[in-house]
Amino acid sequence: MKENTGKGILAGGNWIIDNVKIVDVYPKEEKLANILRESTSNGGAPYNVLKAISKMGFQFPLKGIGAIGNDERGEYILNECRELQIDSSQIKKVEDSNTSYTDVMTVNGTGRRTFFHSRGANAFLDGSYFNFSGRKAKIFHLGYLLLLDKLDAVGADGLTGAAKVLKEARQCGMITSADLVSEQSERFKTIIPLALQYVDILFVNEFEAGMLTGIEICDDEGKCSIANAYQAADAILNGGVQQWVIIHFPKGAIALNKSGEKLFQPSVKMPAEKIKGSVGAGDAFAAGVLAGVHEDWTMAKSLLLGVNVAAASLMDASSSESIVSWQECLKLGADFDYNRD
Repeated sequence: MKENTGKGILAGGNWIIDNVKIVDVYPKEEKLANILRESTSNGGAPYNVLKAISKMGFQFPLKGIGAIGNDERGEYILNECRELQIDSSQIKKVEDSNTSYTDVMTVNGTGRRTFFHSRGANAFLDGSYFNFSGRKAKIFHLGYLLLLDKLDAVGADGLTGAAKVLKEARQCGMITSADLVSEQSERFKTIIPLALQYVDILFVNEFEAGMLTGIEICDDEGKCSIANAYQAADAILNGGVQQWVIIHFPKGAIALNKSGEKLFQPSVKMPAEKIKGSVGAGDAFAAGVLAGVHEDWTMAKSLLLGVNVAAASLMDASSSESIVSWQECLKLGADFDYNRD
């Protein structure tokens, strides 16, 4: 990883309120499902990542960039940032727009999720929100690409708004990382590649990696090929990513860098009865990895923390409420072992 003397993590992009509803079954159209319980919590890459790092107990500075509405959901976000000691001075209110929210339907017993999303103020987030002058953060994380209307738009210079933001962050000396949304469209191959040359660390799940490369990592029965994951990561690296491509999937995560270093970290073998939902697990994983990178840990150790933080997040239906100190997170793997088969 390139040398960086900054401190802290700056995260921008989607700030979302998740309305998580646990249902007995996901219904067919015009059929009934019962809501068993529900809760309101954080959602979106910067919100989830920064909250997870705060709850893990890391003491370096955390700062968010984003757009919210002038409404109760927006106040919820700002109040929680204060409680978590996340600097929210660059989270701006957009008049005449609602704070973005997602209704998350989670099936009881399986944790499988379906999302109904209102873009709200996030649709107005553009490059003008990102002021890096005088910033001394070590890492800048941006997400979710493909869910940020103005930052996903291609300008006359052939670059997306996200590409320009990431380019500026790198020019300011920050390590850049990015995450995507699992949209089912051809935009993966037309929008994402325009930003890759300005990304040091790219986080994708098995679906997103497949959409970017056409390489299937996991089949319909959930069987995943590590060899295919490395092949997909190599293709994405060749698309421009500067340092690491990290692909996470239910059985673990692989990482591949420009030097050809290959790493595989199995996920924690969590007992089924402890799993309450998988909302935000990918962001929890990214939070663990980025915290490790910030602390100059090896990527192997960072991946280890990542899968353990993701495991901790599974123990609550929300994205982050069950995340504990990073030391306690690491005990999960010791207690339950890893998916080594």
